[in-house]
Amino acid sequence: MANGTGAVDVAIIGAGPAGLTAAYLLGKAGYSVAVVEKDPTYVGGISRTVEHDGFRFDIGGHRFFSRSKEVVDLWNELLPDDFIERPRMSRIYYEGKFYSYPLRAFEALANLGIWRSTLCMASYLRWKMRPKRDVRSFEDWVVNQFGHKLYSIFFKTYTEKVWGMPCDEMSADWAAQRIKGLSLGSAVIDGLKRSLGLNKRPNDGMQTKSLLENFRYPRLGPGMMWDAARDRVIEHGNRVLMGHSLKQLARDEVGDRWRVIATAADGATVTINAAQVISSAPMRELAARLQPLPATLPQAADLRYRDFLTVALMIRSHDLFPDNWIYIHDSKVKVGRVQNFRSWSPEMVPDPAIACVGLEYFCFEGDGLWSASDEDLVALATREMAILGLCDAAQVEGGVVVRQEKAYPVYDDRYRDNVDALREEIEARYPSLHCVGRNGMHRYNNQDHAMMTAMLTVRNIVAGERIYDIWGVNEDAEYHEAGTEGERAALASVRDVPERLRAA
Repeated sequence: MANGTGAVDVAIIGAGPAGLTAAYLLGKAGYSVAVVEKDPTYVGGISRTVEHDGFRFDIGGHRFFSRSKEVVDLWNELLPDDFIERPRMSRIYYEGKFYSYPLRAFEALANLGIWRSTLCMASYLRWKMRPKRDVRSFEDWVVNQFGHKLYSIFFKTYTEKVWGMPCDEMSADWAAQRIKGLSLGSAVIDGLKRSLGLNKRPNDGMQTKSLLENFRYPRLGPGMMWDAARDRVIEHGNRVLMGHSLKQLARDEVGDRWRVIATAADGATVTINAAQVISSAPMRELAARLQPLPATLPQAADLRYRDFLTVALMIRSHDLFPDNWIYIHDSKVKVGRVQNFRSWSPEMVPDPAIACVGLEYFCFEGDGLWSASDEDLVALATREMAILGLCDAAQVEGGVVVRQEKAYPVYDDRYRDNVDALREEIEARYPSLHCVGRNGMHRYNNQDHAMMTAMLTVRNIVAGERIYDIWGVNEDAEYHEAGTEGERAALASVRDVPERLRAA
């Protein structure tokens, strides 16, 4: 059975950080909006907070920091009274020892011992003096930055566990984007500052992420932010359709509008008529649902994604370890990272006698881990916590599994050409179709980056033309502007958009 929702100014696919940011800002500006979200319960995408028997846990761990004041201001606007400040502590577990992350050079070298430390420093100096000029892979980039010995100890095992592919087959783009700014030299300088007490300053949400000693966090998890955004969207008189998957996206020649068809779990369909569409759906999925099918469908189909699952364990213990999370660089276990949700916020855990930790397993949809039963996964997580010495298996009182598909867009050696081909076709054929966010642009970015792409897309819709190049937004939430000074001034904010600028 098909139902119509009437005509709206903008249809938005996906209620993650990008989709809800766009929906909220458009609603403030007087636009009518309909949001389509596949999940039947939660908004926020990978930034949601899942609740089980009163325990709350984050899917991946999300600190709230940004170099964009506009993003920080929006967070404060949506959650004016619910941020808490938390100490940041994260470590690497390697061969039974813990290393601070970011690496503190003196601590790391002490843990490794004199012989391996000497080899690490020699390797570092060798690659600094004679770096590889033709940097193509993740391995090339990291070896140039840290030397081959430190790369093999602190990067190779964990990275291949996360991505399920050899480091020499991964694009250097990933390393340049995600661990940019880290070096052995900066680790030494930071270690000296810490020892002298020179790194202390209040956290306004805009500190550099790699050296952050504390961070802001919603007291009930990041989902609190996106629940608030959803509620504001609805308060504006707009709709958020939960439990609806995109079935088809077609351009109607008559009236120059979009027909967005979404399907509910019971098979019922909803048709949305819209002047503009904002999509945060995975690019591969969007291409397969566009009608007519794009010529670049083969390139879109070649885009790959890495999935992961979280096994949340409830463990009878007041405090297992102080870290927010621990990276597991150990081939003896399959887990890649362990989150301690009480360290994120005490309010995430309702019983002070029971800790809640999340073990993250990186996989591909349909493989052995992904397809394992919840019971087997809880048993695996329990065994691995004991192997790592983080708890006694007898302390575990229960667990729950959450699977997250398409968590990470894969940066293989073909991804850039594939993304560029699809992007160029969409921009040429469909100027009123806008791709935003992590999966919508096939970019492994943080939520503030995803939000900025949505903010600038809203400005472009308001202006009726592309003033901002959202593909120029980088991981530090910077961006390039395409218009004149007058246009940029006119679009400095969407907060005071006059009614006459609304889209047809």
